[in-house]
Amino acid sequence: MGEDRRLVAVVALAQGMAAAHGSREAWRAAAAGACRALGGSFAALSVWERELGRLKVLVNVGELAEGEEEFPEDESYPVHQFAEITEFLHEKWAGGGEPDAWVETAEGPAAGRRPGYCHQRVAALRRRGRGCCVVAPIVLHGRAWGELYVARPVGEPVFERADADFATVLAAVVAAGIAQAERLEEARRLAFTDALTGLANRRAVDVRLEQAIERHRRDGAVVSLVVCDLNGLKRVNDTHGHAAGDRLLERFGSVLSLCGAMLPGALAARLGGDEFCLLAVGPPADQVVKAASELCRRAAELELGDGVACGVASTEDPIGPVPSARRLFRLADAAQYRAKAERATRPVVAGRAGPDDPVVRLADEPSREADGERRRFRGRHAP
Repeated sequence: MGEDRRLVAVVALAQGMAAAHGSREAWRAAAAGACRALGGSFAALSVWERELGRLKVLVNVGELAEGEEEFPEDESYPVHQFAEITEFLHEKWAGGGEPDAWVETAEGPAAGRRPGYCHQRVAALRRRGRGCCVVAPIVLHGRAWGELYVARPVGEPVFERADADFATVLAAVVAAGIAQAERLEEARRLAFTDALTGLANRRAVDVRLEQAIERHRRDGAVVSLVVCDLNGLKRVNDTHGHAAGDRLLERFGSVLSLCGAMLPGALAARLGGDEFCLLAVGPPADQVVKAASELCRRAAELELGDGVACGVASTEDPIGPVPSARRLFRLADAAQYRAKAERATRPVVAGRAGPDDPVVRLADEPSREADGERRRFRGRHAP
């Protein structure tokens, strides 16, 4: 491959990783770009899980052998079987410099290696019908992160030293792309996470609820929203201090997460202040109400708190059309407002009979616009 073609390949690899949305896409772009650049038929990207003492395969691309998957659940190998990565870290990097890539063939250990040193790689090449491979360690933040592996089938030209040198360059580009992907994922995580409780924040609910209502309109999926206010937070803050109030919020967040686990795929979130919610897509309304009831029971047992006021609205209940996310939120919020006003110890459910009156009619109850700052969420949705 000429210098110009290699430069184009490096640029294409970097661009592919930069355009990826999330780590999985970045891994695939890295392996596929390296495979094309080196003229391979197969490539894999693996990470060194130090705490488990293994190399875990993140992605396989190209011509997959029997038993190989693009994103394997648990394809991993004890690192002592592929000891080069630890050797580079502890022996060769100590004197400075970066680790070089190397070539292995199905014929046996490369020249200069002690017999049997790479027998596992040789055996793997033979078992999968591959004639040779080039392996490039990936260095991230000055530490061994994993490796890039590109192979060719039996009968194709064997990788040369120049290919190994080029693989070293590609591994450096991959490392930069992985670092960028990790930074972007962390930024996304922070943008959609409540800093105090670790739950999702209002922005995350905003996005997920819009998507859920669109799915409901498209295929009739059941969408349920549980909105709850943690009672007594102001009293705790005034009496015991804000640190105690924060601990109460954290403990309730844990309870909410635990109850949310009763609903597959549910999103547990803190909307702000003392207001929290659960968003469930798919589970029947009765199952959501059961989880909300358990939430009320557990919240009542929290030290210092006064329980929780909980309202539920589900598209499976007789609440009329739900054309927008705002509509469902207002119904759940109105139910929660009634629960708070009546100091209910159980959830109030929009469209269902209440414990003390024949029907809880919440569809036409006014929203609490005076609570503007605490209810900002509602205003983000179109009617």
